[in-house]
Amino acid sequence: MNKNGTDIQFAVIGSAGDGTIAAGDILKRAMARMGYKVIAFDIYPPEIRGFGKCISRVRVTTEQAYSLKRHSDVLISLDDSYAIPHVGEVRDYGAVIYESSPVAKLPEGGHITAHVKPSQLPYGMQVRGISERATASARSRNIVVLGYLAGLYGIDPAAFREVIADKFRTKAKAVTEQNTAAFDAGFEAGKAVFKLDDIDIGPPVSNGDGGKATMMTGNGAVVRGCIDAGLDTFFGYPITPATTILERLAAELPKHGGRVLQTEDEISAIGATIGAGYAGSRTATATSGPGLALMAEMLGLGVMGEVPSVVFVSQRGGPSTGMPTKTEQSDLNLAVFGGAGDARRIVLAPTNVDGCYRTAGKALEMAEQYQTPVVVLLDLYLSNRYETVVLPDKNPFAKDLNKKMTAGRGGGDYARFDDSPDHISPRALPGDAGGMHTVTGLEHNQMGKPSDGPENHQTMNAKRHLKLEAALSHPDFTICKRFGDEGPVDVGILGWGSTFGEILEAMFAAQDEGIRCSAMKVVMLSPLPRERIEAFMDDCGTVLVPELNYEGQFANLISGALGRPVTKLARSTGTPMPVEEILAEIRRLARDRAA
Repeated sequence: MNKNGTDIQFAVIGSAGDGTIAAGDILKRAMARMGYKVIAFDIYPPEIRGFGKCISRVRVTTEQAYSLKRHSDVLISLDDSYAIPHVGEVRDYGAVIYESSPVAKLPEGGHITAHVKPSQLPYGMQVRGISERATASARSRNIVVLGYLAGLYGIDPAAFREVIADKFRTKAKAVTEQNTAAFDAGFEAGKAVFKLDDIDIGPPVSNGDGGKATMMTGNGAVVRGCIDAGLDTFFGYPITPATTILERLAAELPKHGGRVLQTEDEISAIGATIGAGYAGSRTATATSGPGLALMAEMLGLGVMGEVPSVVFVSQRGGPSTGMPTKTEQSDLNLAVFGGAGDARRIVLAPTNVDGCYRTAGKALEMAEQYQTPVVVLLDLYLSNRYETVVLPDKNPFAKDLNKKMTAGRGGGDYARFDDSPDHISPRALPGDAGGMHTVTGLEHNQMGKPSDGPENHQTMNAKRHLKLEAALSHPDFTICKRFGDEGPVDVGILGWGSTFGEILEAMFAAQDEGIRCSAMKVVMLSPLPRERIEAFMDDCGTVLVPELNYEGQFANLISGALGRPVTKLARSTGTPMPVEEILAEIRRLARDRAA
């Protein structure tokens, strides 16, 4: 939400192999380096090269924004056939930058200018020719258009040159020089153009962070949070969109004394994670929906054996292999309920990149303190989304939260599963004197010995469930938070995960229209903070639950747990939830309330 100052969204669109994503990467990094707040997200096909649409959207603001916008201010076309369907997404008096070099043959309506509305401003440039003159190759077209953009709108080119140098620093010097030359040639071409649109990119404003803001993805923030929280071991198997967690930890964790192992599949990854957790290691793995499905049985072992472990799940379109490069929030049921029996575990879902950092570290704390598997739900949109964040100067995470081994009650032998008043048992690690015990997937008594007696099973089930209630008041962690109007409101919105940014933008827009509304983000999905959610719902005339899955899984979870009706806004297109759809539903519900 930006009522003043710069708020510009760029969309770079091309084919796989055009350098679309690279252009968006340079653009967002340059704008962030200049001090702007940035949110960016890339859409790409499963294929590496040859066909398939790529889109890089970059929103640049001077005030805090929470999501991308549906309508872009500037569209840059690297391939008209893919960009044409998106011309309608450019706002009135927005700009369309395109290749104007003559072509030998083109089907009717095949050029982007045939689709630009009178209220939009087209800027044609001979991108290929400029690239060839500057570098003797057309391969730098994506860099030329960035230079043109900077020249057209008077953006300081220094940051772009610095980012280009950083991006190609591992290449031969000639590669950096060629790309810089391509940028400079585009910049000069852009400066020579008379700007017709109303787009004004003002200077960044100081945000009081002392220049400490950095830009990272959700997956990058998870890696940083894990390292700061003292992750010892990580076991993973590559799967989109969680692979970068494995890759980055493999590069960074050994520098901090940790170890990373790529296993042969997801089952061995979770098995190794639970084994390391049993040995006292702060440990984690990362996967997506198909991998989580394979891990369900081992997660049950972690619950039964009360073994700390963390599973980061970056959701994608499902079921089965589904849509590996599209986003979805459809693994909530699997995360909360997946597995045999009453296998309750902690499930968390951050809502933004900063939240990914904090939730990753707190998940490791909780796994250790409450002796349980913890599942952290991200999705492709959040995993790959870039945001500028300010990380804390002081490490916010606690270390060594193990409840130390004691003798059994009454001074007898060590009881690994002693049902203490807080239901968290004193824990012995392998090698601790006097701490010999059995851990098994079979139901067991307090000594760890298999026992299938009815009273024992009831007692142990209660123990495993009740100990997690303490997580609802875990120190320095926001399990849910209310935004917007206080007190009674016409429309309340409950949200989780990556969709919450769009929810906030829609809520602010509704408030500007005079609708009394409020939103609550729910970060802890299991155990569910029932009292906080019920108090929020008591203030709401009606409650809306937007989410990215077909069935409305979070809405069903709320209705089932609390026995209260909610309105679903469930969407499974593989793309982020548009702010406008949420706003339209808020308006409809407000009208129905007033009728």
